[in-house]
Amino acid sequence: MTKNLPEPKPLLERINSALIQSKEEEDRQFVTALGRGLSILAAFEQQEQLSHQQLCQMTALPKATITRLIYTLTTLGFLRISAHGQYELGSSAVRLSATAWSRHDVVAFAEPLLRQFATQNEVSVNLATEVAGEMRYLACCRSPARLSVNLQVGSAVPIARTAIGRAFYAASSQERQAVIISNLQENLSVEDYNHAQSTLASAAEHYEKYGYTVSDGEFSTDILAVAVGVFDVATGQYAYSLNASVPSANWEADDYAAMIVPKLQALAERIGGGV
Repeated sequence: MTKNLPEPKPLLERINSALIQSKEEEDRQFVTALGRGLSILAAFEQQEQLSHQQLCQMTALPKATITRLIYTLTTLGFLRISAHGQYELGSSAVRLSATAWSRHDVVAFAEPLLRQFATQNEVSVNLATEVAGEMRYLACCRSPARLSVNLQVGSAVPIARTAIGRAFYAASSQERQAVIISNLQENLSVEDYNHAQSTLASAAEHYEKYGYTVSDGEFSTDILAVAVGVFDVATGQYAYSLNASVPSANWEADDYAAMIVPKLQALAERIGGGV
């Protein structure tokens, strides 16, 4: 008879135990301030929103300490104030979580599909998501053809200058688009921001009409790429985008899109649906 395993302890309980143990053992390598900050985040493991008083009770930390930690975490985007005046996880925490899950689940499922797609169609194909105003590559499969840009997992490329970034923007909700635009405004010069905003607006119109975006020599002069959004059924949103690129000397953009886009859309549907 199989013995039932005990339920794992809640994250907050484990962190609080570690804080107590480090104090008792006078562990100089343990950063208590960091541990306390993480205990605040761990309090949200089973609660969507919490008040200042609830955080004090759950972490057993002094009110003044909680106030400073909340201020720091809010400033860094790991917490935010809800419409009801309580605290909830912010965009930084959500982004880290989404990236971790994507790398463990969606990427593991997608990689063999990308390899097969790249081989069958003689293209380079990549999966990416938006992180802090850039597109971060999560999985890459290169074409046998030599391309001037060698992007690897973890590489970041501009949203507005790449097909994969444009597709992500075009497929995203209006709320997500607004966040992307805000990030671009903070990080680009006025001239570059205006150009990026105009480019993304045009890309969104093209995507709505044709179902894909294109970059022909804009990110790298000899690369032609098309891209589509990937709808993640697990989260109910467009969480990724997918591109397929070839040397631009080999194809006309319209001919390439007509050939590869239907296949790329089918691949995106498989990846997003996990089937």
